[in-house]
Amino acid sequence: MHAIFPLLKVSNFPPIHRTQLTTLQVNLGYLCNQTCLHCHVNAGPKRLEQMSADTVAQVLAFLEAHAEVRTLDLTGGAPEMNPHFQHLVRAARVLGVSVIDRCNLTILEQPGFEQLAGFLAAQQVEICASLPCYLSDNVDRQRGSGVFEASLRALHRLNALGYGNAGSGLLLNLVYNPQGASLPPSQPALDSAYRLHLGDMGIVFNQLYTITNMPISRFGSTLVSQGKFHDYMRLLRESYRSENLDAVMCRSLVSVDWQGYVHDCDFNQMLELPLGATNPQRIHLADLLGRDLYQAPIHTADHCYGCTAGQGSSCGGALV
Repeated sequence: MHAIFPLLKVSNFPPIHRTQLTTLQVNLGYLCNQTCLHCHVNAGPKRLEQMSADTVAQVLAFLEAHAEVRTLDLTGGAPEMNPHFQHLVRAARVLGVSVIDRCNLTILEQPGFEQLAGFLAAQQVEICASLPCYLSDNVDRQRGSGVFEASLRALHRLNALGYGNAGSGLLLNLVYNPQGASLPPSQPALDSAYRLHLGDMGIVFNQLYTITNMPISRFGSTLVSQGKFHDYMRLLRESYRSENLDAVMCRSLVSVDWQGYVHDCDFNQMLELPLGATNPQRIHLADLLGRDLYQAPIHTADHCYGCTAGQGSSCGGALV
């Protein structure tokens, strides 16, 4: 962690508390076939961290014990590269839990993953796919050469399976991240622009989510190296809107890291902030079995201004 990032842990961000827990977001590991500039987990092809079979079993035990948790949100890295990914998806679906796959799209073309798209469709997994722009140059600049064309091929393949098509029940949502140190534009306006440009290419989708880049990990390091870190933090603070507090994702979500330790969100996970504002040490998912988190205080810090700036930001896009 860069020396400047611990400063994020000291904050005057307003205190907030949990509502009903409905979503378990699980990071299956930091291994990824891409190395994106905006990645807040520093994922890449050389990362070795992967969730074990034992920890996957603990995730399933938690879901079975907590009927109020109706959504399993799988992320990474590329979560599909975890060898236990398909077992976890199948078992969660047997429990009646909805599954979201945070997919980078290009994984669908990687050797050994040729059947992945069909598996996701068969299990009725919701796909939340990163596509930070509808223009080739912008996407390749942020995510790597050739990524845009590979993403288009993956989207066509998913559409052919029914994803994004009205009435299919197969949800395909796209994710936009800004190119640099700025807030996302209006989500409805950008959604319309995506539909226009991608529609010309024969691609359909359900929703576009705009997500604010967090000043941590790889993106935070880029800001520091460019001398823009403090300016970006000032932008986030000055754009704070209190009405976003009611809808921030941490109020109904718990984030689980690849080792099974729990956090209030995946950004806190990257900053190694344990679950809850009063907990000085890490808590494991196994220790939460049967525990009610309603009204528990949430561990906040300066990066939380990223979720409450402007139209707000969450894993489900803008908040207002």
